[in-house]
Amino acid sequence: MITIKEEIAVPSPPERVWEVISDPSAVVSCIGGAELGASHEDGSFDGTLAIRFGGLRVKFAARVSLDLDEPEHEGRLTARGGDGQGATRFSAGATFRVVEGDTPGTSRVFCDGEIKLNGKLAKLIESGAGAVVSRMTKEFTDELVTLCAAPTEPAAEPSEPVAVASAEPLAATAAGRPRTAPARRTGLFARLRAWWAGRKSRQRGVPPNGAGGSASQSGEALGQGGRR
Repeated sequence: MITIKEEIAVPSPPERVWEVISDPSAVVSCIGGAELGASHEDGSFDGTLAIRFGGLRVKFAARVSLDLDEPEHEGRLTARGGDGQGATRFSAGATFRVVEGDTPGTSRVFCDGEIKLNGKLAKLIESGAGAVVSRMTKEFTDELVTLCAAPTEPAAEPSEPVAVASAEPLAATAAGRPRTAPARRTGLFARLRAWWAGRKSRQRGVPPNGAGGSASQSGEALGQGGRR
């Protein structure tokens, strides 16, 4: 059996730390080699975790359940699964709690748990568990601190580039083109670049892309009309 007992100091208020640590997708992003799978009707979800024990890399798959006590900032996680080759099975349970830190605006996270293993790799995994848990705890702490500190400021009011970008689908609808959902990240940056290029072109007196072609075509049409 592997016993886990950790205390993590986080320089962010308990409300923010709880927001992160009670979100499975956020927690998974803090654990190297972990992936979140499908969710189920009973509230449980699938997950995988690849761990290296010395020269051996083992990938575990599990069904995970999470029970949260929002007012108390406490939770309990249970998981059951095994490795990909079926050589080792495990069951795990852990409780975690977020409390106020020693100074205002800081937090401490307490985690207590145990993992029971059986199968061919049980002895090997248990013998190397101490070093693995220490390494993973440090990595998790670093990622958790970074994630909790990221959105410390309130969301800013939409700037002009964002307003122009968000108006694009409406313009497409007005022009009779199908309206599509706005793209994230890469699409947004592309629209911002296009907006900035168009603004600089207008400042120099150069027609935006597409305007010159339309004007040229209109001129040809008028010219042909005059020749007729």
